[in-house]
Amino acid sequence: MSTPLLFQPISFRSVTAKNRIVVAPMCQYSSVDGMGDDWHVQHLGARAAGGAGIVMAEATAVADIGRITPGCLGAYTPEHRDALARIAAIIVKCGSVPAIQIAHAGRKASCNVPWDGGKPIPSNAGGWVTVAPSAIPMIAGGEDPHALSVDEIAGVVAQFAATARMAREAGFKVLEIHSAHGYLSHSFLSPISNHRNDQYGGDLSGRSRFLMEIIDAVRAEWPDDLPLWVRISCSDYMAGGLTIDDTVELSRRLAQRGDVDLIDCSSGGVSNDQKIPSLHPGYQVPFAEAIRSRAGIATGAVGMITEATHAAEILANGRADVVLLARALLAEPAWPLRAAKTLGVKPDLLSQYLRAAL
Repeated sequence: MSTPLLFQPISFRSVTAKNRIVVAPMCQYSSVDGMGDDWHVQHLGARAAGGAGIVMAEATAVADIGRITPGCLGAYTPEHRDALARIAAIIVKCGSVPAIQIAHAGRKASCNVPWDGGKPIPSNAGGWVTVAPSAIPMIAGGEDPHALSVDEIAGVVAQFAATARMAREAGFKVLEIHSAHGYLSHSFLSPISNHRNDQYGGDLSGRSRFLMEIIDAVRAEWPDDLPLWVRISCSDYMAGGLTIDDTVELSRRLAQRGDVDLIDCSSGGVSNDQKIPSLHPGYQVPFAEAIRSRAGIATGAVGMITEATHAAEILANGRADVVLLARALLAEPAWPLRAAKTLGVKPDLLSQYLRAAL
């Protein structure tokens, strides 16, 4: 039997992963002042040692006010870069490609960590004023975010570039721009949250200008031989919001640019009023399939993918190029080992773990 695509190498520019299993970025809410520490080293190192081809660090804020919670990871000082270098190094040492997602939470920032309720922290109670394309709060009755001026938008774009530079210096080999889940870049893309009437609003070209400027600025700092991914929410699940047709067109434009290598296909998050039709294993895979076939760009499938046979089917049928797993790998760092056994593949193990193959 031939080796399933799930366990075949894949290359993006100069970077080759040993398989097509990607550890999705999963917020740990365990930083102090944005600093990565031993928690992040053990968490990501364990999943690299478990056999995933690419291990992606969680959403890493480009500014202190870009953190979802006070416990979120950041990269906006040299000290943050040095802490991230430890994380990248352990991923490499354990046999995987180190990746990182960079983000700005926008109007979804300044919240408590999930196990403390996850609700917004008022600016007069230890939180901070959030920013957005328009002064529309995420939660009805909540504090209005500050609507960014054109000059302030340029400042945020520069922050993304600076964080990309730190990621490069820290040793990461794949960079992902977070433009999904209602965070700042997605809130510019979505008509639900972007009511601007200047060059950053209006039609898709205007609403995607912020993302395009981020990509330009990031690519000025991120080497041509290293891959750049973008995570998008492929549907807002709301009347008047983004649809798969919108995001196929956006992805087509990103493909034509030639500097984005993969679309990480997620969905939702721009409003609590969204109505997801059905939550089931692989419910977002059709988005990855549509963008891959209609926009001509590589895609990643993510969302409740937990079984090896399902992950293998997605790739075998050309529905995506990689699969990103979150909760399955959170529960089982060595999920790739079990998946290899299930699919009849000889697992690629670190020497220290060879007994696990028996």
